[in-house]
Amino acid sequence: MKRRNFVKLGLLFGAGGIIDANAAGAEASVDHSSSHSSVVEADVTALQAQMAAGKLTAVALTERYLERIKAIDKSGPKLNAIIELNPDAIAIARALDVERKTKGARGPLHGIPVLIKDNIATADKMQTTAGSLALVGAKAPRDAFLVTQLRAAGAVILGKTNLSEWANMRSSRSTSGWSGRGGQTKNPYALDRNCSGSSSGSGAAVAASLAAVAVGSETDGSIVSPSSLCGLVGLKPTLGLISRDGIVPISHSQDTAGPMTRTVTDAAILLTALAGEDSRDAATAGTKQHATDYTKFLDKNGLKGARIGVVRNAMSSNMRQQAIVDAALDVLKQQGAVLIDVEVPNMDKYGNTETDVLLYELKADLNSYLAEFGKGSAATSLAAVIEFNQKNRAKEMPYFDQELMVKAQEKGDLSSPEYLAALKNNHQYSRTEGIDQVMKEHQLDALFASTGGPAFITDYVNGDHTIDGFSSPAAVAGYPHITVPAGLFAGLPVGVSFVAGAYAEGTIIKLAYAYEQASKKRSAPKYLAHSLEGIAT
Repeated sequence: MKRRNFVKLGLLFGAGGIIDANAAGAEASVDHSSSHSSVVEADVTALQAQMAAGKLTAVALTERYLERIKAIDKSGPKLNAIIELNPDAIAIARALDVERKTKGARGPLHGIPVLIKDNIATADKMQTTAGSLALVGAKAPRDAFLVTQLRAAGAVILGKTNLSEWANMRSSRSTSGWSGRGGQTKNPYALDRNCSGSSSGSGAAVAASLAAVAVGSETDGSIVSPSSLCGLVGLKPTLGLISRDGIVPISHSQDTAGPMTRTVTDAAILLTALAGEDSRDAATAGTKQHATDYTKFLDKNGLKGARIGVVRNAMSSNMRQQAIVDAALDVLKQQGAVLIDVEVPNMDKYGNTETDVLLYELKADLNSYLAEFGKGSAATSLAAVIEFNQKNRAKEMPYFDQELMVKAQEKGDLSSPEYLAALKNNHQYSRTEGIDQVMKEHQLDALFASTGGPAFITDYVNGDHTIDGFSSPAAVAGYPHITVPAGLFAGLPVGVSFVAGAYAEGTIIKLAYAYEQASKKRSAPKYLAHSLEGIAT
Protein backbone atom coordinates (compact mmCIF):
# COMPACT_ATOMS: atom_id res chain seq x y z
CA MET A 1 0.00 0.00 0.00
CA LYS A 2 1.37 3.41 -0.92
CA ARG A 3 1.53 5.81 1.98
CA ARG A 4 2.30 9.51 2.09
CA ASN A 5 5.95 9.55 2.98
CA PHE A 6 5.61 11.75 6.03
CA VAL A 7 3.15 9.55 7.91
CA LYS A 8 5.47 7.80 10.31
CA LEU A 9 5.35 4.13 11.23
CA GLY A 10 8.40 1.97 11.61
CA LEU A 11 10.17 -1.18 12.63
CA LEU A 12 13.78 -1.55 13.71
CA PHE A 13 15.28 -3.13 16.80
CA GLY A 14 17.82 -1.43 19.07
CA ALA A 15 20.48 -2.89 21.30
CA GLY A 16 20.35 -3.74 24.95
CA GLY A 17 17.59 -4.63 27.35
CA ILE A 18 18.65 -2.65 30.38
CA ILE A 19 16.17 -0.87 32.60
CA ASP A 20 17.18 2.75 33.08
CA ALA A 21 17.89 3.03 36.80
CA ASN A 22 16.99 6.70 36.87
CA ALA A 23 13.67 5.95 35.19
CA ALA A 24 12.83 3.20 37.64
CA GLY A 25 13.72 5.43 40.57
CA ALA A 26 11.64 8.28 39.25
CA GLU A 27 8.66 5.98 38.81
CA ALA A 28 8.96 4.70 42.38
CA SER A 29 9.27 8.20 43.79
CA VAL A 30 5.85 9.24 42.50
CA ASP A 31 3.92 5.97 42.65
CA HIS A 32 2.28 6.56 46.02
CA SER A 33 1.62 3.52 48.17
CA SER A 34 -1.97 4.27 49.12
CA SER A 35 -4.42 3.16 46.47
CA HIS A 36 -6.41 6.39 46.53
CA SER A 37 -3.37 8.58 45.86
CA SER A 38 -1.72 6.61 43.05
CA VAL A 39 -2.36 7.87 39.55
CA VAL A 40 -0.32 5.24 37.71
CA GLU A 41 -2.63 3.63 35.14
CA ALA A 42 -5.68 5.12 36.93
CA ASP A 43 -8.57 5.78 34.57
CA VAL A 44 -11.08 8.61 34.63
CA THR A 45 -13.84 6.50 36.16
CA ALA A 46 -11.67 5.41 39.08
CA LEU A 47 -10.36 8.91 39.69
CA GLN A 48 -13.86 10.37 39.54
CA ALA A 49 -15.11 7.78 42.01
CA GLN A 50 -12.36 8.71 44.47
CA MET A 51 -13.24 12.39 44.17
CA ALA A 52 -16.95 11.68 44.58
CA ALA A 53 -16.17 9.72 47.75
CA GLY A 54 -14.09 12.57 49.16
CA LYS A 55 -10.86 10.54 49.04
CA LEU A 56 -9.26 12.73 46.40
CA THR A 57 -9.52 16.33 45.26
CA ALA A 58 -8.84 17.91 41.90
CA VAL A 59 -6.00 19.88 43.51
CA ALA A 60 -4.38 16.74 44.94
CA LEU A 61 -4.81 14.92 41.64
CA THR A 62 -3.28 17.79 39.68
CA GLU A 63 -0.36 17.86 42.12
CA ARG A 64 0.20 14.12 41.64
CA TYR A 65 0.52 14.58 37.90
CA LEU A 66 2.82 17.57 38.31
CA GLU A 67 5.03 15.43 40.54
CA ARG A 68 5.21 12.73 37.88
CA ILE A 69 5.98 15.26 35.18
CA LYS A 70 8.84 16.62 37.26
CA ALA A 71 10.21 13.15 38.04
CA ILE A 72 9.68 11.37 34.72
CA ASP A 73 9.33 13.99 32.02
CA LYS A 74 11.81 16.61 33.17
CA SER A 75 14.28 14.31 34.95
CA GLY A 76 14.84 10.55 35.24
CA PRO A 77 14.10 9.17 31.78
CA LYS A 78 13.35 12.71 30.54
CA LEU A 79 10.58 11.77 28.16
CA ASN A 80 10.23 15.39 27.03
CA ALA A 81 6.55 14.85 26.34
CA ILE A 82 5.36 18.12 27.89
CA ILE A 83 6.23 21.32 26.07
CA GLU A 84 4.56 23.67 28.56
CA LEU A 85 2.59 23.48 31.82
CA ASN A 86 -0.44 25.60 32.62
CA PRO A 87 0.58 27.93 35.49
CA ASP A 88 -3.10 28.24 36.44
CA ALA A 89 -3.77 24.49 36.66
CA ILE A 90 -3.83 24.36 40.48
CA ALA A 91 -6.07 27.42 40.69
CA ILE A 92 -8.48 25.90 38.16
CA ALA A 93 -8.52 22.64 40.11
CA ARG A 94 -9.17 24.50 43.37
CA ALA A 95 -12.16 26.32 41.87
CA LEU A 96 -13.54 23.03 40.56
CA ASP A 97 -13.20 21.47 44.03
CA VAL A 98 -15.26 24.30 45.47
CA GLU A 99 -17.84 23.88 42.73
CA ARG A 100 -18.09 20.15 43.40
CA LYS A 101 -18.87 20.83 47.06
CA THR A 102 -21.41 23.57 46.39
CA LYS A 103 -23.08 22.48 43.15
CA GLY A 104 -21.89 18.94 42.43
CA ALA A 105 -19.81 17.62 39.56
CA ARG A 106 -20.51 18.72 36.00
CA GLY A 107 -19.80 15.24 34.65
CA PRO A 108 -17.13 12.56 34.35
CA LEU A 109 -14.35 15.02 33.47
CA HIS A 110 -14.96 17.35 36.44
CA GLY A 111 -11.56 18.01 38.03
CA ILE A 112 -9.72 15.62 35.69
CA PRO A 113 -6.36 16.91 34.37
CA VAL A 114 -6.15 16.78 30.57
CA LEU A 115 -3.16 17.44 28.33
CA ILE A 116 -3.63 18.91 24.86
CA LYS A 117 -1.31 19.01 21.88
CA ASP A 118 0.60 22.24 21.30
CA ASN A 119 -1.23 22.96 18.07
CA ILE A 120 -4.52 23.63 19.89
CA ALA A 121 -5.08 27.28 20.80
CA THR A 122 -5.72 28.38 24.37
CA ALA A 123 -6.45 31.97 25.36
CA ASP A 124 -4.54 31.71 28.64
CA LYS A 125 -0.93 32.03 29.81
CA MET A 126 0.25 29.19 27.60
CA GLN A 127 1.43 29.54 24.03
CA THR A 128 0.27 27.71 20.92
CA THR A 129 3.24 27.11 18.65
CA ALA A 130 2.91 23.77 16.82
CA GLY A 131 6.40 23.26 18.23
CA SER A 132 7.84 26.04 16.07
CA LEU A 133 9.95 28.91 17.34
CA ALA A 134 8.32 31.02 14.63
CA LEU A 135 5.05 31.05 16.58
CA VAL A 136 6.58 31.97 19.94
CA GLY A 137 4.99 35.19 21.13
CA ALA A 138 1.65 34.72 19.39
CA LYS A 139 -1.25 35.39 21.73
CA ALA A 140 -4.32 33.32 20.94
CA PRO A 141 -7.33 35.68 20.78
CA ARG A 142 -9.64 32.91 21.99
CA ASP A 143 -9.76 29.25 22.93
CA ALA A 144 -10.11 26.63 20.25
CA PHE A 145 -13.67 25.29 20.25
CA LEU A 146 -12.62 21.95 21.72
CA VAL A 147 -10.87 23.75 24.59
CA THR A 148 -14.12 25.56 25.32
CA GLN A 149 -15.79 22.15 25.37
CA LEU A 150 -13.22 20.77 27.81
CA ARG A 151 -13.51 23.73 30.14
CA ALA A 152 -17.30 23.43 30.08
CA ALA A 153 -16.97 19.75 31.01
CA GLY A 154 -14.92 20.72 34.07
CA ALA A 155 -11.56 19.46 32.86
CA VAL A 156 -8.32 20.92 34.19
CA ILE A 157 -6.14 21.92 31.22
CA LEU A 158 -2.85 20.72 32.70
CA GLY A 159 -0.53 21.70 29.89
CA LYS A 160 0.49 21.16 26.30
CA THR A 161 2.33 18.27 24.75
CA ASN A 162 5.32 18.24 22.45
CA LEU A 163 4.79 17.16 18.86
CA SER A 164 6.38 16.74 15.49
CA GLU A 165 6.85 20.36 14.48
CA TRP A 166 4.02 21.68 12.29
CA ALA A 167 2.40 18.25 12.77
CA ASN A 168 5.04 16.56 10.57
CA MET A 169 4.21 18.70 7.55
CA ARG A 170 7.60 20.31 7.14
CA SER A 171 9.84 17.64 5.65
CA SER A 172 9.53 14.15 4.14
CA ARG A 173 12.70 13.18 6.07
CA SER A 174 11.60 14.43 9.46
CA THR A 175 12.13 12.82 12.84
CA SER A 176 8.75 12.37 14.52
CA GLY A 177 8.35 13.89 17.95
CA TRP A 178 11.01 16.56 17.38
CA SER A 179 10.23 20.26 17.39
CA GLY A 180 12.41 23.35 17.42
CA ARG A 181 10.70 24.56 20.57
CA GLY A 182 10.33 21.27 22.41
CA GLY A 183 13.18 19.02 21.29
CA GLN A 184 12.76 15.24 20.98
CA THR A 185 10.03 13.19 22.65
CA LYS A 186 11.10 9.69 23.78
CA ASN A 187 9.03 6.55 23.79
CA PRO A 188 8.51 5.45 27.44
CA TYR A 189 8.76 1.76 26.51
CA ALA A 190 12.29 2.16 25.10
CA LEU A 191 13.90 5.56 25.36
CA ASP A 192 15.94 5.32 22.17
CA ARG A 193 12.77 4.70 20.20
CA ASN A 194 10.22 7.00 18.63
CA CYS A 195 6.54 7.62 19.38
CA SER A 196 5.70 8.23 15.70
CA GLY A 197 2.93 10.34 14.28
CA SER A 198 2.88 13.99 15.24
CA SER A 199 0.94 13.55 18.50
CA SER A 200 4.09 12.07 20.01
CA GLY A 201 3.98 14.01 23.26
CA SER A 202 0.34 13.16 23.87
CA GLY A 203 1.13 9.48 23.35
CA ALA A 204 4.19 9.40 25.60
CA ALA A 205 2.49 11.46 28.32
CA VAL A 206 -0.61 9.30 28.65
CA ALA A 207 1.42 6.07 28.43
CA ALA A 208 3.52 7.33 31.35
CA SER A 209 0.47 8.47 33.37
CA LEU A 210 1.49 12.13 33.24
CA ALA A 211 -2.22 12.90 32.87
CA ALA A 212 -5.41 10.92 32.84
CA VAL A 213 -6.08 11.56 29.15
CA ALA A 214 -4.82 13.71 26.29
CA VAL A 215 -6.02 15.22 23.05
CA GLY A 216 -4.06 14.61 19.87
CA SER A 217 -4.70 15.57 16.26
CA GLU A 218 -4.41 13.64 13.03
CA THR A 219 -4.19 14.27 9.34
CA ASP A 220 -3.03 10.76 8.51
CA GLY A 221 -1.84 8.51 11.32
CA SER A 222 -0.93 11.08 13.94
CA ILE A 223 -3.42 9.84 16.56
CA VAL A 224 -3.56 6.14 15.81
CA SER A 225 0.15 5.59 15.15
CA PRO A 226 1.56 7.09 18.39
CA SER A 227 -1.29 5.47 20.29
CA SER A 228 -0.37 2.07 18.88
CA LEU A 229 3.33 2.58 19.56
CA CYS A 230 2.66 3.80 23.11
CA GLY A 231 0.19 1.09 24.12
CA LEU A 232 -2.84 3.36 24.06
CA VAL A 233 -6.35 3.62 22.74
CA GLY A 234 -6.43 6.29 20.04
CA LEU A 235 -9.63 7.42 18.35
CA LYS A 236 -9.63 9.43 15.14
CA PRO A 237 -13.26 10.49 14.68
CA THR A 238 -15.27 11.25 11.58
CA LEU A 239 -14.17 14.48 9.95
CA GLY A 240 -16.26 17.26 11.51
CA LEU A 241 -17.43 15.44 14.62
CA ILE A 242 -14.91 17.59 16.55
CA SER A 243 -14.42 21.18 15.45
CA ARG A 244 -11.08 22.09 13.82
CA ASP A 245 -11.48 25.71 14.92
CA GLY A 246 -8.37 27.06 16.63
CA ILE A 247 -6.14 24.12 15.69
CA VAL A 248 -3.01 24.80 13.64
CA PRO A 249 -4.04 23.20 10.33
CA ILE A 250 -2.63 21.06 7.61
CA SER A 251 -5.73 20.05 5.69
CA HIS A 252 -9.41 20.80 6.17
CA SER A 253 -10.15 17.64 4.17
CA GLN A 254 -8.44 15.37 6.70
CA ASP A 255 -7.57 17.20 9.96
CA THR A 256 -9.29 16.23 13.17
CA ALA A 257 -8.53 16.17 16.87
CA GLY A 258 -9.29 13.08 18.95
CA PRO A 259 -8.81 11.23 22.25
CA MET A 260 -5.61 9.44 23.29
CA THR A 261 -6.23 7.39 26.42
CA ARG A 262 -5.30 4.19 28.24
CA THR A 263 -8.79 2.67 27.98
CA VAL A 264 -11.69 2.61 25.56
CA THR A 265 -13.94 3.90 28.35
CA ASP A 266 -11.81 7.02 28.74
CA ALA A 267 -11.80 7.53 24.97
CA ALA A 268 -15.61 7.41 24.96
CA ILE A 269 -15.80 9.87 27.86
CA LEU A 270 -13.37 12.29 26.23
CA LEU A 271 -14.99 12.04 22.79
CA THR A 272 -18.36 12.86 24.35
CA ALA A 273 -16.92 16.09 25.75
CA LEU A 274 -15.05 17.08 22.58
CA ALA A 275 -17.77 16.53 19.97
CA GLY A 276 -20.09 19.40 19.13
CA GLU A 277 -21.47 21.69 16.47
CA ASP A 278 -19.47 24.87 15.92
CA SER A 279 -20.55 27.80 13.78
CA ARG A 280 -16.90 28.51 12.92
CA ASP A 281 -16.42 25.07 11.34
CA ALA A 282 -18.84 24.19 8.55
CA ALA A 283 -17.81 20.52 8.70
CA THR A 284 -19.54 20.21 12.09
CA ALA A 285 -22.95 21.19 10.68
CA GLY A 286 -24.26 17.62 10.93
CA THR A 287 -22.66 16.86 14.27
CA LYS A 288 -25.71 17.67 16.38
CA GLN A 289 -27.63 14.70 15.00
CA HIS A 290 -24.68 12.33 15.49
CA ALA A 291 -22.87 13.39 18.68
CA THR A 292 -24.06 11.54 21.76
CA ASP A 293 -22.91 10.07 25.05
CA TYR A 294 -20.50 7.52 23.65
CA THR A 295 -20.23 5.64 26.93
CA LYS A 296 -23.57 4.01 26.13
CA PHE A 297 -21.73 1.89 23.54
CA LEU A 298 -19.45 0.28 26.14
CA ASP A 299 -20.81 -3.25 25.83
CA LYS A 300 -18.71 -6.27 26.87
CA ASN A 301 -20.80 -8.38 24.52
CA GLY A 302 -20.42 -5.93 21.65
CA LEU A 303 -18.61 -8.41 19.40
CA LYS A 304 -21.36 -11.01 19.46
CA GLY A 305 -22.73 -11.37 15.95
CA ALA A 306 -20.66 -8.47 14.59
CA ARG A 307 -19.53 -8.91 10.99
CA ILE A 308 -15.91 -7.82 10.79
CA GLY A 309 -13.85 -7.64 7.62
CA VAL A 310 -10.28 -8.78 8.23
CA VAL A 311 -8.29 -6.61 5.81
CA ARG A 312 -5.60 -9.01 4.62
CA ASN A 313 -3.99 -6.44 2.31
CA ALA A 314 -3.40 -4.03 5.20
CA MET A 315 -1.68 -6.26 7.76
CA SER A 316 1.87 -5.66 8.92
CA SER A 317 4.35 -7.27 6.54
CA ASN A 318 6.45 -8.48 9.48
CA MET A 319 5.41 -12.10 9.85
CA ARG A 320 6.70 -12.27 13.44
CA GLN A 321 4.05 -9.73 14.39
CA GLN A 322 1.37 -11.90 12.83
CA ALA A 323 1.14 -13.99 16.02
CA ILE A 324 -0.24 -10.95 17.86
CA VAL A 325 -2.77 -10.31 15.11
CA ASP A 326 -3.79 -13.98 15.10
CA ALA A 327 -4.29 -13.89 18.86
CA ALA A 328 -6.50 -10.81 18.47
CA LEU A 329 -8.53 -12.58 15.79
CA ASP A 330 -8.98 -15.54 18.12
CA VAL A 331 -10.40 -13.18 20.75
CA LEU A 332 -12.83 -11.74 18.22
CA LYS A 333 -14.03 -15.22 17.26
CA GLN A 334 -14.32 -16.34 20.87
CA GLN A 335 -16.47 -13.32 21.59
CA GLY A 336 -18.86 -14.25 18.81
CA ALA A 337 -17.72 -12.07 15.90
CA VAL A 338 -18.17 -13.29 12.34
CA LEU A 339 -14.85 -12.79 10.54
CA ILE A 340 -14.68 -12.38 6.77
CA ASP A 341 -11.36 -12.08 4.94
CA VAL A 342 -11.49 -9.03 2.67
CA GLU A 343 -9.30 -6.66 0.74
CA VAL A 344 -10.01 -2.94 0.71
CA PRO A 345 -9.79 -1.99 -2.97
CA ASN A 346 -7.84 0.88 -4.49
CA MET A 347 -5.65 1.71 -1.49
CA ASP A 348 -2.80 2.31 -3.95
CA LYS A 349 -4.67 4.96 -5.94
CA TYR A 350 -4.48 7.99 -3.65
CA GLY A 351 -0.95 8.04 -2.28
CA ASN A 352 0.30 10.81 -4.54
CA THR A 353 -2.98 12.70 -4.77
CA GLU A 354 -3.30 12.71 -0.98
CA THR A 355 0.02 14.54 -0.82
CA ASP A 356 -1.14 17.00 -3.47
CA VAL A 357 -4.32 17.82 -1.54
CA LEU A 358 -2.41 18.31 1.70
CA LEU A 359 0.08 20.68 0.07
CA TYR A 360 -2.64 22.82 -1.50
CA GLU A 361 -4.68 22.94 1.68
CA LEU A 362 -1.67 23.60 3.92
CA LYS A 363 -1.02 26.85 2.07
CA ALA A 364 -4.63 28.02 2.18
CA ASP A 365 -5.53 26.79 5.65
CA LEU A 366 -2.33 27.81 7.43
CA ASN A 367 -2.41 31.30 5.99
CA SER A 368 -5.99 31.68 7.22
CA TYR A 369 -5.11 30.39 10.71
CA LEU A 370 -2.02 32.61 11.05
CA ALA A 371 -3.96 35.71 10.01
CA GLU A 372 -6.00 35.33 13.22
CA PHE A 373 -3.82 33.35 15.62
CA GLY A 374 -0.29 34.25 14.50
CA LYS A 375 -0.33 37.92 15.49
CA GLY A 376 2.57 38.88 17.73
CA SER A 377 4.88 36.24 16.28
CA ALA A 378 7.15 35.89 13.26
CA ALA A 379 4.64 33.51 11.68
CA THR A 380 2.11 35.68 9.87
CA SER A 381 1.95 33.50 6.74
CA LEU A 382 3.40 30.30 5.32
CA ALA A 383 5.94 32.37 3.39
CA ALA A 384 6.97 34.08 6.65
CA VAL A 385 7.41 30.70 8.36
CA ILE A 386 9.66 29.49 5.54
CA GLU A 387 11.72 32.67 5.77
CA PHE A 388 11.98 32.39 9.57
CA ASN A 389 13.17 28.79 9.36
CA GLN A 390 15.80 29.70 6.78
CA LYS A 391 17.13 32.55 8.92
CA ASN A 392 17.19 30.32 11.99
CA ARG A 393 18.54 27.12 10.46
CA ALA A 394 20.72 26.22 13.43
CA LYS A 395 17.74 26.02 15.78
CA GLU A 396 14.92 25.10 13.43
CA MET A 397 16.58 22.87 10.86
CA PRO A 398 19.51 21.07 12.49
CA TYR A 399 18.28 17.63 11.37
CA PHE A 400 15.85 18.06 8.48
CA ASP A 401 14.63 20.77 6.13
CA GLN A 402 11.29 22.24 5.04
CA GLU A 403 10.81 21.01 1.50
CA LEU A 404 7.13 20.19 2.06
CA MET A 405 6.42 23.76 3.13
CA VAL A 406 8.32 25.07 0.13
CA LYS A 407 6.30 22.83 -2.20
CA ALA A 408 3.07 23.99 -0.54
CA GLN A 409 4.04 27.64 -1.02
CA GLU A 410 4.52 26.98 -4.73
CA LYS A 411 0.98 25.63 -5.12
CA GLY A 412 -1.91 27.67 -6.49
CA ASP A 413 -5.23 28.30 -4.78
CA LEU A 414 -8.07 25.87 -4.07
CA SER A 415 -9.70 26.54 -7.44
CA SER A 416 -6.78 24.84 -9.19
CA PRO A 417 -7.87 21.98 -11.51
CA GLU A 418 -5.03 19.83 -10.14
CA TYR A 419 -6.28 20.25 -6.58
CA LEU A 420 -9.93 19.62 -7.44
CA ALA A 421 -9.05 16.49 -9.44
CA ALA A 422 -6.85 15.16 -6.63
CA LEU A 423 -9.56 15.71 -4.02
CA LYS A 424 -12.16 13.98 -6.19
CA ASN A 425 -9.78 11.08 -6.75
CA ASN A 426 -9.13 10.72 -3.02
CA HIS A 427 -12.79 10.58 -2.10
CA GLN A 428 -13.68 8.23 -4.94
CA TYR A 429 -11.06 5.62 -4.08
CA SER A 430 -11.05 5.91 -0.30
CA ARG A 431 -14.83 6.18 0.13
CA THR A 432 -17.08 5.08 -2.78
CA GLU A 433 -14.68 2.55 -4.31
CA GLY A 434 -12.82 1.81 -1.10
CA ILE A 435 -14.20 1.46 2.42
CA ASP A 436 -17.84 1.93 1.41
CA GLN A 437 -17.57 -0.65 -1.36
CA VAL A 438 -16.06 -3.45 0.70
CA MET A 439 -18.34 -2.85 3.67
CA LYS A 440 -21.46 -2.87 1.50
CA GLU A 441 -20.37 -5.90 -0.50
CA HIS A 442 -19.82 -8.01 2.61
CA GLN A 443 -22.43 -6.31 4.84
CA LEU A 444 -19.79 -5.46 7.44
CA ASP A 445 -20.02 -3.61 10.73
CA ALA A 446 -16.34 -2.69 10.65
CA LEU A 447 -12.94 -3.42 9.16
CA PHE A 448 -10.05 -4.87 11.18
CA ALA A 449 -6.27 -4.82 10.67
CA SER A 450 -3.04 -4.30 12.54
CA THR A 451 -2.49 -0.57 13.13
CA GLY A 452 1.19 -0.75 12.23
CA GLY A 453 4.53 -1.97 13.51
CA PRO A 454 6.30 -1.35 16.82
CA ALA A 455 8.42 1.70 17.62
CA PHE A 456 11.47 2.42 15.49
CA ILE A 457 14.75 3.89 16.71
CA THR A 458 14.89 7.69 16.57
CA ASP A 459 17.25 8.57 13.73
CA TYR A 460 18.36 12.15 13.08
CA VAL A 461 20.41 11.12 10.03
CA ASN A 462 17.85 9.29 7.93
CA GLY A 463 14.63 10.42 9.56
CA ASP A 464 11.77 8.09 10.42
CA HIS A 465 11.79 4.45 9.36
CA THR A 466 8.49 4.05 7.57
CA ILE A 467 6.65 0.75 7.18
CA ASP A 468 3.17 -0.42 6.28
CA GLY A 469 0.16 0.65 8.29
CA PHE A 470 -3.60 1.09 8.21
CA SER A 471 -4.12 4.81 8.81
CA SER A 472 -4.53 6.15 5.28
CA PRO A 473 -7.90 4.70 4.15
CA ALA A 474 -9.86 6.18 7.06
CA ALA A 475 -7.77 9.35 7.09
CA VAL A 476 -8.33 10.14 3.42
CA ALA A 477 -12.01 9.15 3.60
CA GLY A 478 -12.59 11.17 6.78
CA TYR A 479 -13.99 8.07 8.51
CA PRO A 480 -13.56 6.96 12.16
CA HIS A 481 -10.68 4.75 13.24
CA ILE A 482 -9.86 3.37 16.68
CA THR A 483 -6.71 1.51 17.73
CA VAL A 484 -6.54 -0.72 20.82
CA PRO A 485 -3.49 -2.35 22.49
CA ALA A 486 -2.99 -5.90 21.21
CA GLY A 487 0.19 -6.89 23.02
CA LEU A 488 3.96 -6.46 23.09
CA PHE A 489 6.33 -7.33 20.27
CA ALA A 490 9.94 -7.37 21.46
CA GLY A 491 8.76 -5.49 24.53
CA LEU A 492 7.18 -2.78 22.38
CA PRO A 493 3.43 -2.15 22.09
CA VAL A 494 1.46 -2.77 18.92
CA GLY A 495 -2.22 -2.13 18.34
CA VAL A 496 -5.07 -3.40 16.23
CA SER A 497 -7.58 -1.21 14.46
CA PHE A 498 -11.32 -1.03 13.85
CA VAL A 499 -12.51 1.23 11.01
CA ALA A 500 -16.04 1.94 9.79
CA GLY A 501 -18.06 4.46 7.79
CA ALA A 502 -18.94 8.06 8.58
CA TYR A 503 -20.24 8.71 12.10
CA ALA A 504 -19.88 5.05 13.10
CA GLU A 505 -18.00 5.97 16.28
CA GLY A 506 -20.55 4.11 18.39
CA THR A 507 -19.98 0.90 16.45
CA ILE A 508 -16.19 0.92 16.61
CA ILE A 509 -16.22 1.92 20.28
CA LYS A 510 -18.50 -1.04 21.02
CA LEU A 511 -16.26 -3.46 19.14
CA ALA A 512 -13.04 -2.05 20.57
CA TYR A 513 -14.39 -2.13 24.12
CA ALA A 514 -15.53 -5.75 23.84
CA TYR A 515 -12.11 -6.70 22.45
CA GLU A 516 -10.27 -4.72 25.13
CA GLN A 517 -12.25 -6.27 27.98
CA ALA A 518 -11.74 -9.79 26.63
CA SER A 519 -8.03 -9.39 25.90
CA LYS A 520 -6.63 -6.91 28.48
CA LYS A 521 -3.41 -6.30 26.53
CA ARG A 522 -2.48 -2.85 27.85
CA SER A 523 0.93 -2.96 29.60
CA ALA A 524 2.48 -0.03 31.48
CA PRO A 525 5.90 1.18 30.25
CA LYS A 526 9.15 0.21 31.97
CA TYR A 527 11.31 3.08 30.66
CA LEU A 528 13.96 0.78 29.15
CA ALA A 529 17.07 2.43 27.86
CA HIS A 530 17.02 -0.05 24.97
CA SER A 531 14.99 -3.14 24.16
CA LEU A 532 15.56 -6.51 22.56
CA GLU A 533 13.14 -8.20 24.92
CA GLY A 534 11.46 -11.18 23.34
CA ILE A 535 13.91 -11.54 20.45
CA ALA A 536 15.95 -14.71 20.21
CA THR A 537 19.70 -14.04 20.04
